[in-house]
Amino acid sequence: MTQLLTPVSKPTFTEALRFWLKLGFISFGGPAGQIAIMHTVLVEQKRWISDAKFLHALNYCMLLPGPEAQQLATYIGWLLHGTRGGLVAGILFVLPSVFILLALSLLYVTVGTLPALQGVFAGLKPAVVAVILLAVVKIGQKSLLSPLHYAVAVASFVGIFWLNVPFPLLILGAAAIALAAQRFFPVPATNAAAQVRAAQAEEGYFLTTQTVVPGTGFSGARLLRQVVVAVVLWAMPLGALGVLAPEFSFWRTLSLFFTQAALVTFGGAYAVLPYVAQVSVEKLHWLTQGQMLDGLALGETTPGPLIMVLAFVGFMGGYTHFGGSLALGALGLLTTTYYTFLPCFVFILVGAPLIERTQHNTHLKTVLSIITAAVVGVVLNLAVYLGRAVLFPSGHFELSQLHLPSLLWFMVSVVALYWFKLNLILWIAGSAGVGLLYYLLTS
Repeated sequence: MTQLLTPVSKPTFTEALRFWLKLGFISFGGPAGQIAIMHTVLVEQKRWISDAKFLHALNYCMLLPGPEAQQLATYIGWLLHGTRGGLVAGILFVLPSVFILLALSLLYVTVGTLPALQGVFAGLKPAVVAVILLAVVKIGQKSLLSPLHYAVAVASFVGIFWLNVPFPLLILGAAAIALAAQRFFPVPATNAAAQVRAAQAEEGYFLTTQTVVPGTGFSGARLLRQVVVAVVLWAMPLGALGVLAPEFSFWRTLSLFFTQAALVTFGGAYAVLPYVAQVSVEKLHWLTQGQMLDGLALGETTPGPLIMVLAFVGFMGGYTHFGGSLALGALGLLTTTYYTFLPCFVFILVGAPLIERTQHNTHLKTVLSIITAAVVGVVLNLAVYLGRAVLFPSGHFELSQLHLPSLLWFMVSVVALYWFKLNLILWIAGSAGVGLLYYLLTS
């Protein structure tokens, strides 16, 4: 006989605030680790939200542009305490990593040219490429569920790697294929027995898939108000930069670029990094390919979403464009953070009331899963793009130019992280130590 759980009461705003604050400092391990922490605490320990409700929120956050873990926190914060709850959860998820990454960025450009620190990054880079490759495997295992999914992933990789198809067009193409596939291969309905088992599994939780959240559904007045507020929040900092900051053209480019990046970040940071890297490195010349890898390594070692690496790109943009100005580099980091995450809050706070009404729509979930398959091909492109810079630092892709120490540590990292399941943060830290040791032994 199944033991019934005593239903929990609604957590107070202060209780939720304490958890979101703690989460901002312990959210290491990328989106998988961050989501696991939230699931363990919110579902298993506190029972604030049921597993089905949690997964429903997660599924849609993964399909929205932006970092899914941060958006999931915002979504659950909104479910618990409305708009203020969503804002607090989302902001505190990001805030600690902003200041940590700012400090690391300042150190990077002031002492980062020291040979010893370059040795540290020489150990970090192969490990980071291994992490990206394993992300391809993990995402693929969960999202490539049929021959059609595999075909879309392959086509996505070919499109972005060899044909230079823009990332947004890949997403639109995948969406078109998904709609066509859904028309010819409809999703079977869930049977009654499965629905009963699902209802029983949600007993004892505060939020379930049957919970009616106030303010859900479509409201034209609310939507108009939210859109106006979002436009004002987007325009105000840009206007202030136009009045107070030098060379407004740079800040306009930066704001528009990272807003655009945020709007096409389907699949999280790994999906958008190829786009950001190619534009910021090859077109805008804000940083080099090697510095992009260094920024990714810094992002891996800080709490918060990996998309924070975009803030490092913004820092390097301001620092490089203004002749090594630390102050304008810092302003570039803060501006990039603002414009990267503003759309994330808009997507959740505007879309959550509508998403709540679609939580039982399996047809929509099936269509959007094809888009996720396209992301697998994009992430594989990122692994190849950065892997070439690590394994062939000379830029000549010949066997004689292969950097054997980097290849060796890349292979060791894959084995350690995939087969032995070693802690990601500890391995990243250990890789930095190995790089430093290699520098000391070879210098």
